[in-house]
Amino acid sequence: MRVAIYTLGCKVNQYETQAMEAELTRRGHALVPFDGAADAYVINTCTVTAVSDKKSRQMIRQARKRSPHAVVAVCGCYAQTDPEAVEALGVDLVMGTADRMGFLDALEALSPDGGHPVVRVDDALRRRQYEHLPAGGLEGRTRAMLKVEDGCVNFCTYCIIPYARGPIRSLPLEEAACEAKRLAGAGYRELVLTGIEISSWGHDLKNGQGLIDLVEAVCAAAPECRVRLGSLEPRTVTEDFCRRAAALPNLCPHFHLSMQSGCDATLKRMNRKYDSARYYESVTLLREHFDRPGITTDLIVGFPGETEEEFDQTLDFVRRCAFSAMHIFPYSRRTSSLASSGSIGSLSTTPAVPAPRRPLCPARCPRRRRRRGPAGRRRWRRSCGRPGWSAGWGRP
Repeated sequence: MRVAIYTLGCKVNQYETQAMEAELTRRGHALVPFDGAADAYVINTCTVTAVSDKKSRQMIRQARKRSPHAVVAVCGCYAQTDPEAVEALGVDLVMGTADRMGFLDALEALSPDGGHPVVRVDDALRRRQYEHLPAGGLEGRTRAMLKVEDGCVNFCTYCIIPYARGPIRSLPLEEAACEAKRLAGAGYRELVLTGIEISSWGHDLKNGQGLIDLVEAVCAAAPECRVRLGSLEPRTVTEDFCRRAAALPNLCPHFHLSMQSGCDATLKRMNRKYDSARYYESVTLLREHFDRPGITTDLIVGFPGETEEEFDQTLDFVRRCAFSAMHIFPYSRRTSSLASSGSIGSLSTTPAVPAPRRPLCPARCPRRRRRRGPAGRRRWRRSCGRPGWSAGWGRP
């Protein structure tokens, strides 16, 4: 069977796609380009923003239009959170973010002559077991990804990923080290440790191990490989973390610290677990322990209730941090999130009566603020006299 796969979203989706590619090849199927003829099209979807949902639907429609009689199978976060919408697009198989090998079994069992669509989506919040998939690189890539964690329990008010991925599940340290050694032996020279929230790695194992223990084990298991970290929660960066990480010669000094806002009031409404002072402490620690580290971040503009004064606080904070690069997104309303329902007045762990809804910023505000960000960032870089060094590409 000729199978074409299209992947949207994060490195975890890319990791899971490469695992499916490897298994399909092992089973004797041929991988073909998505923009050509195929017997089956697989779309691995994303739902982090409304734009991600839209792009997922577009790729599904393209596949169906390109080969009306081919099998169209959909998995990933969008399929997990809104399977009815995916099924309505006329696909043959809908599964979510679990049991990738079962997904391939179901794909092989589908009849090319059509029939009733197969929809198998579990309750992600009930998951407790880590799904083991072979690590490796996407077809034609030279960098390997090693997924070490799945799930998130932060429940930020703008995000629905915990509902798509479930609670924290970690790959045990010994198994991660073995996978890293195997990838190094296969010829890869760069490994990316990835997960939905890798800062939470080990919380479910309850053996006292944390992320820095995992990083040390992987770096030792594959000393000939550069090791790169995925996105970090700022509180992961402590004096102990920096001291131990700086001693690892093959760890890329690129740290992506998720920020989202530099205003404490906005961070509280987002249900982020740190404030701007704790975030800046992480930035300072990294610069004390590493020679010119690449520090990058994410920023959401136009969050519900964000005023011009609050946004200006974020701009001032960004100037202080002097990031190497930033990803700036306009706020995207996600159904079922607290921010979209207006229930962000109380962020206690017990159910509360929804607070009066804070108005969304006017439609032009997120776009205008997003434009201010990149232009300001270029000015800040010139004013700081920072060299044009590409973050994370080894120590200069």
